[in-house]
Amino acid sequence: MNKALLLVNITAILIGVSYGMHGPILPVFAKNVIGATYAELGVIGLANFLPYMFIPLFVGLLLNRFNNGYLLSIGVAINSVSVYLLSIAQSVPEIMGFRVLTGIAHAFFWPPCEAIISNVSKGKSRVRNIATFTGFFTTGFMIGPLLGTVILDSFDLTYRILFEIAAFVLAAAIISSLVVSKNRIKEKHKNFNFSSLKKIIEFREVIIMLLFCTSSFGMILTIFPAFLNDRDMSAVNIELLFFIFGISRVSTLILAGKLAKKTSVTLITATISISLGLFVAFTSHSIFEFALALLLMGYGFSIFFPLTLEIILSKTRKEMSGTMIGAYETTFGIGWAIGPISAGLISEFFGNDAPYFAFFVLGIAVTILAIVKRKVLEPNRNPNL
Repeated sequence: MNKALLLVNITAILIGVSYGMHGPILPVFAKNVIGATYAELGVIGLANFLPYMFIPLFVGLLLNRFNNGYLLSIGVAINSVSVYLLSIAQSVPEIMGFRVLTGIAHAFFWPPCEAIISNVSKGKSRVRNIATFTGFFTTGFMIGPLLGTVILDSFDLTYRILFEIAAFVLAAAIISSLVVSKNRIKEKHKNFNFSSLKKIIEFREVIIMLLFCTSSFGMILTIFPAFLNDRDMSAVNIELLFFIFGISRVSTLILAGKLAKKTSVTLITATISISLGLFVAFTSHSIFEFALALLLMGYGFSIFFPLTLEIILSKTRKEMSGTMIGAYETTFGIGWAIGPISAGLISEFFGNDAPYFAFFVLGIAVTILAIVKRKVLEPNRNPNL
């Protein structure tokens, strides 16, 4: 494996472990310790993902001018601080402020990593390398909840101590991110061109599917743990369920290369899988039923990322790839922001199970669109792009 790819993947797994340790527990902490309502949980989720609606555009432009490893290091440092600060939070506004920092940091993680991978990849290897990178992050996100379960169950530690441990794990990723910055990579895109962002509009069908996927994903990450807790799932059970979620995601990414051969069909099955998972979650009351829901959604959420990014990059000139990555990640931010706030408000006014049925119906509509427009959901197979 290329040295830069190895370092990026090491960074990804460490960040994934940290996210997996504290992410599923944060909504439970906010609800049970701080006293947040479902609407406030939605606002906390919005605060986390709102920066991701704008910052990736800025980072995407910086990718054309600065060492991507340095940008990645900045993101990891900010992220470490933001997670540590959760351990001293005493109110919903404080958690919101710290999650804004996390959102900013996240925007300095994905785009630089994608740019590094794109720069050292050729032809079909890009899908495989991006899927491998995502797989390392997802493996970390799978291991994290398991470690969180051991920490909470075996050592009887508080949520706040768990946040501190997660912050130190994240801080370890600064080492690998700084080393990758020393590994100078020849940049393939140097144009500082804002007008190239308009090209993302050409991928309307992909954007619609991404918005459904990311808004659903945002809801699962920020609201679903509190819903699980209300349906009598303990903190340990919630961590175990997200471990199962991680198994599904990692297993899917291992097969990403084969699934990429029929991109449109795979994306259609992904929307169906997410929709069915949401419906199962809507009707579930036991840990086994919730595990089935997360297994279904894990497949859909995981395969969306490498395939949709490949569709866009395969039809984009190399000199525009930096800004296109920024625009693509901004689409993620919009979806991640929509999901938590809408799910939080729906839960508050219509019941805590209502968002999952609403998103299930939306998923069916998106699936129909994907079937009708399946021809545009295939990447350009020209290896020169």
